[in-house]
Amino acid sequence: MPPYPPAIIVHGLDHAHAALAGAGPVTLLSAPGAGVYAGCGWWRAVMHAARQTHPGRDFMDILDCGDAPGRALEALRAGQTLLVLRCAPLIWADIADRAARQGATLLKAPPPALDLAKAGAARRLLAWLGQE
Repeated sequence: MPPYPPAIIVHGLDHAHAALAGAGPVTLLSAPGAGVYAGCGWWRAVMHAARQTHPGRDFMDILDCGDAPGRALEALRAGQTLLVLRCAPLIWADIADRAARQGATLLKAPPPALDLAKAGAARRLLAWLGQE
């Protein structure tokens, strides 16, 4: 897995705002399986709103599609460029190939991340981002 800026698991726009309030690079990561239960449309809308609210703020975003290859394909068709998918190796390889052909990246596992829904995570946010 290539190195990514520090990852923050966000569960909605309020978490995205909190993660983007600091300076420096950051990766916004959906909750595990969010591509399945919330869908790529929701994720793309949250990321669009975050980019509108924080113009000029450069950040990466990764949608976790759990074990659902169909959801990963749906997200790729919607323009998502970074995804996590946990599935059988042959299926994963096929979808990874499709992703690569359109300039996207499919990961087998998410990067280590701070989950803003966990107790005390907001207090640890600046330290996690290396800004303390």
